[in-house]
Amino acid sequence: MEPEFGEYRLNCELRGHEDDVRGICVCGDAGIATSSRDKTVRFWSLDPVKQHKYMMSRIMLGHSSFVGPLAWIAPNESFPEGGLVSGGMDTLVLLWDLKTAEKVQIMKGHQLQVTGLTIDDNADIVSSSVDCTIRQWRNGQSIEFWEAHKAAIQAVTKLPSGELITGSSDATLKLWRGKTCLHTFVGHTDTVRGLAVMPGLGILSASHDGSIRLWAITGQVLMEMVGHTSIVYSVDAHVSGLIVSGSEDCSAKIWKDGTCVQSIEHPGCVWDAKFLKNGDIVTACSDGVVRIWTGNNNRIADSLELEAYASQLSQYKCSRKKVGGLKLEELPGLEALQVKGTSDGQTKVVREGDNGVAYSWNVKEQKWDKIGEVVDGPENSMGRTVLDGVQYDYVFDVDIGDGEPIRKLPHNRSDNPYATADKWLLKENLPLSYRQQIVEFILQNTGQRDFTLDTSFRDPYTGSSAYTPGGPSITSDTSTKPIFRHIPKKGMLFFDVAQFEGILKKINEFNNVLVSDKGQNSLSLPELELSRLTAVVKILKDTSHYHCSKFADADIALLLKLLKSWPVAMMFPVIDILRMIILHPDGASLLLMHMKDQSDVLMQIITKVTVPPALPTSLLTSVRAVTNLFKHSYFYPWLQIHRSEVLDAFSSCCSSSNKSIQLSYSTLVLNYAVLLIEKKDQEGQSQVLSAALEIAEEENQDVDSKFRALVAIGSLMLEGAMKRIAMDFDVQSIVKVAKDSKEAKIAEIGADIELLLKQS
Repeated sequence: MEPEFGEYRLNCELRGHEDDVRGICVCGDAGIATSSRDKTVRFWSLDPVKQHKYMMSRIMLGHSSFVGPLAWIAPNESFPEGGLVSGGMDTLVLLWDLKTAEKVQIMKGHQLQVTGLTIDDNADIVSSSVDCTIRQWRNGQSIEFWEAHKAAIQAVTKLPSGELITGSSDATLKLWRGKTCLHTFVGHTDTVRGLAVMPGLGILSASHDGSIRLWAITGQVLMEMVGHTSIVYSVDAHVSGLIVSGSEDCSAKIWKDGTCVQSIEHPGCVWDAKFLKNGDIVTACSDGVVRIWTGNNNRIADSLELEAYASQLSQYKCSRKKVGGLKLEELPGLEALQVKGTSDGQTKVVREGDNGVAYSWNVKEQKWDKIGEVVDGPENSMGRTVLDGVQYDYVFDVDIGDGEPIRKLPHNRSDNPYATADKWLLKENLPLSYRQQIVEFILQNTGQRDFTLDTSFRDPYTGSSAYTPGGPSITSDTSTKPIFRHIPKKGMLFFDVAQFEGILKKINEFNNVLVSDKGQNSLSLPELELSRLTAVVKILKDTSHYHCSKFADADIALLLKLLKSWPVAMMFPVIDILRMIILHPDGASLLLMHMKDQSDVLMQIITKVTVPPALPTSLLTSVRAVTNLFKHSYFYPWLQIHRSEVLDAFSSCCSSSNKSIQLSYSTLVLNYAVLLIEKKDQEGQSQVLSAALEIAEEENQDVDSKFRALVAIGSLMLEGAMKRIAMDFDVQSIVKVAKDSKEAKIAEIGADIELLLKQS
């Protein structure tokens, strides 16, 4: 008789993970295993005291990055209480003894993240990976592997008949008997992310296209389930015929006969969902909590737990919901209606539960009349363009010529055009001399011909008021303390734009040269390592997920291997990837570990690329990479220790005829000035001052490079000792030339330093 399930409600919450819970494995009647971005695997056993509840009984530590897929090994002679297999971003497959929670095997072979695990009929472990391969493991050794798809494999599972099914980013499923593909399933329009067996019917697949499909073993689509509003990460089936799916849309949906019969909201993305034997559902959420849901009234949580969850869910929805462009949580509560209005018809929007409600002030009756609920409709974003996930009134295509690619320039009508120009030029690593052209371009194309400069505007990078060519200087006679336009410099500058397609193209080009050169063939990269670099670039391009995306330790190791082994002339595109890795939180921390473990590999690379005659491309990319180290304070000790070596190594940049190299070097010097002022390192400050003075004295120096050098000089001179040293170096002559410059910002910083010199 088919079991009956009512509406699913919360049974219990399993708390312990410190980050997203990514995977679930139901281990027979023994318990539940879960994996997480917190690098742990945890095992939850039935609570002997609280019936139908679970308690954490084991924590398994061994992965160095987030853990994803899990597979259970039923109890046997080797594992009396069963075993568990886990795969992670660190490319490892680990085997655990559930009795001791100790890892007993470490399986190395995959080149990229492990995405799927299953146990075949021979009790061998089968794993899938982003490296496009399937591997079969026995006794901790890889006994077989093959490229199963041309794109990343996202999941693998075993059918009752013994065949394997894989799902891939190429939007297909493949049926395998051994290494032979029996059939390719085509139908999804995006990545196939999750797989499951539908008892007695076929195969279930979950996709980034938002759908779940049920396939016959012959490849025929038996059913398509559509209802999620975002990526579907996981799917599972129960013998009762129910199906559950987990999605980016923060819900787990329950399906019966192709129809969604219930949607369970979560306070975050649902990474995984699995059925227990009794029909209960386990979900893994990005809030770090594992939850069990039941359709049996005898197993539902008590009223306090249900109320607590409802409150948590409400707070989460409130934090995400917007009303009239404002976050719901930022709206005042009903208490705001206790304050009388100031005029008839005055409106006020307040928060009522999970909604924003508008009220109008009634002068005659001296009360607030309810108008109705306020929602953010689609008209709020009509006509607005999205760039990098942000809406703008305008996104212009800018062609700066010189064979450069078209750049995207975003602007809002409410923004100061000078602020837009300054931020954009710095972001794109373009000369600030383009500033006025960009402003005029914005004014012409937005119709802001009546634009009036807001004199309160402060330049986000220099702290100065906006400059209008021909306009009067903005001074203040009311303060006795000197007001400087551009000093002291606060904060660091970085180089955060990269032409990733060009970088990969150049690496492939160089690799082909090595392949065809018998003498250097051993230095070339195999296809798997090239695909690893492509995967690294994909992560770097997705800046919106920098807070959560991760690299494998092997990614950094590969880059450093290339930098140590490839010819100097071929290093620059690899250095450029390293430059962007440094800006990524996880990438930077992994690089730091390698720098500690490999007796300062970074300094070795700098020395290698700066040996005269240094190649301009290597010089440019390496000085920018070092400049980006200032992004993270944990690199500051290294930067201080190697300050003299670094500045000496790149000193030739000062006399380079390449303006990009000049600008990069002056930015490095400016960042060092900011750091060493903060650290009160006078010895270091004097060396940086000397380097900045050398740049400022160079006649052929680019305007923007000279400007940054002068800002460094002025900022350092605010420290008394450096002022005296600068005067010994005849800084007065440099200041005089700067003040007479036709470039307004050079003249302004010259005036700043002159004013500083006049102070006693």
